[in-house]
Amino acid sequence: MPSSTPAEPEPPMKDEADQPLTLAVLRQLVRTQWAGLPGTTLVVLSRDAEGNGYSPFSTYARERYAPVYEHSGETYPLESQLAEDPELRALFAEIPDNAVAALVLYPLG
Repeated sequence: MPSSTPAEPEPPMKDEADQPLTLAVLRQLVRTQWAGLPGTTLVVLSRDAEGNGYSPFSTYARERYAPVYEHSGETYPLESQLAEDPELRALFAEIPDNAVAALVLYPLG
């Protein structure tokens, strides 16, 4: 008798409805959406300004990250995103030379 498996939930992208993601969804993201990323891709976590509190992982984005201080920095759009959107290009006219491609994880809320 064939076993049935539940359909895997679709992972939301950044700016979609906020909902906490489960370990099952995280595993799916690693196997599918992120499988082609180089192993050297930096993973950046978003946090509140004070570094306090905890929130479930909710959304993610492919961006660039540049450190401002030793362990914190800013994110910037990828070059491909800037090429597609002139308004975004104008908003981010200068991006630091040390910005690297990153997978940015955002908390719920």
